[in-house]
Amino acid sequence: MTDVRLAATQILSSLLQHQGSLSSLLPNYLKQVSARDTGLLQQLVYGTTREYFRLDALAQHLLKKPFQVKDSDLHACLLLGLYQLRELRIPEHAVIHETVELAKRLNKEWATGLINAVLRRYQREAVELDQQLSQQSDLYHWNHPEWMITKLQHNWPDHWQQILIQNDIRAPMTLRVNKRLLTPETLQNKLVEEGIDAQLGQLSSQAVILEEPVDVLDIPGFDLGECSVQDEAAQLSVQLLDVQPGERVLDACAAPGGKLCHLLEHHADSATQIDAVELNPKRMPRIYENLERLHLAEYCRVFEGDASAHDWWDGVTYDRILVDAPCSGSGVIRRNPDIKLLRQNEDLLKLASLQMAILENLWQMLKPGGTLVYATCSIFPQENERIVERFCKQHLDAHHQPLNISAGLTRPFGTQFFPQLNSHDGFFYAKLTKLDANGISEA
Repeated sequence: MTDVRLAATQILSSLLQHQGSLSSLLPNYLKQVSARDTGLLQQLVYGTTREYFRLDALAQHLLKKPFQVKDSDLHACLLLGLYQLRELRIPEHAVIHETVELAKRLNKEWATGLINAVLRRYQREAVELDQQLSQQSDLYHWNHPEWMITKLQHNWPDHWQQILIQNDIRAPMTLRVNKRLLTPETLQNKLVEEGIDAQLGQLSSQAVILEEPVDVLDIPGFDLGECSVQDEAAQLSVQLLDVQPGERVLDACAAPGGKLCHLLEHHADSATQIDAVELNPKRMPRIYENLERLHLAEYCRVFEGDASAHDWWDGVTYDRILVDAPCSGSGVIRRNPDIKLLRQNEDLLKLASLQMAILENLWQMLKPGGTLVYATCSIFPQENERIVERFCKQHLDAHHQPLNISAGLTRPFGTQFFPQLNSHDGFFYAKLTKLDANGISEA
């Protein structure tokens, strides 16, 4: 078995070198540590990653010179030690001892004195250091990369501070109730009987929000397909798409299959034909796993293909298309804190080009009079309202429809959701209808 702190250091070191993400790295390491340490490993890597910019600003202040790139493992080791001193209820002397020993296990015994000195200085001066750096360093105070702070200040001058604060608060665990099998109230009662406190959602009529996250295997009925884990804002896609019986529907960029399964829960028993397309073959198994658990696989077709290309399409147009576009993920940082480390400002331009290419391609697959819903889990207008505005200006047959929902921030094109405490993630939706030859839309 691998030592849990060594495993955490190796994961963090890989992140610092942009070699993988938490979702790609963590599963393999969870198999390498003892069962009793899996929770601690997740806490260490998610916690240190969530606090990375604050911890790093602190480390740079305490070090005479930063670690070299080849010593990213030592950098990760120090951040891990600082995180434990600040956030965990582990005796401080034990944290310092374990972190020094960790440097030895990394075969860098030359750094043990340095690690020991830095952690002991922090131990002595924690309050003073916090006050000093909070005033002197935006990276320490806001705990986000500088480019992201600046962009949010520019994009959302009235909201940027709250966005940054919410990004560092753990998101709630939200369930989507399978309406084919039970009601939200029934699931809530089942949860309470199992000692799991839960509240009904306010944004989605099928949402149940847990007071504390639990293992999905402890959720009554999960293995029977009675519910799925899905953010409340993400659950709005089915409502906004407003599929009618007998229509032909496409879910583009479908993995991991949450929105696809939600569509099928509503329409599997009707004459509606639902297709899905996903580019990444490594993500395809997640779609099939969700379909099988919910007993919905027979009701749809799933294609491995590129939503910006035609080669998978049979040439028959769709009545409704859901475009869950690839994006920065900036609206779900609180669930995926490594986004703060891995995303760069220049990524947004590349993503915007891809988003436009997907829209351009799928628009050709939409019937005149049909509806397309564009969705991202981003809070950057460059990926959201500006994409939709540009698309509408370039396509005279594209008619933007305001969304009939009371939540979120209504924009000239689409509705923007920001992450909310004990509620939904950051999300964006826009709805377009395709004008027919007479310039008439469905709405």
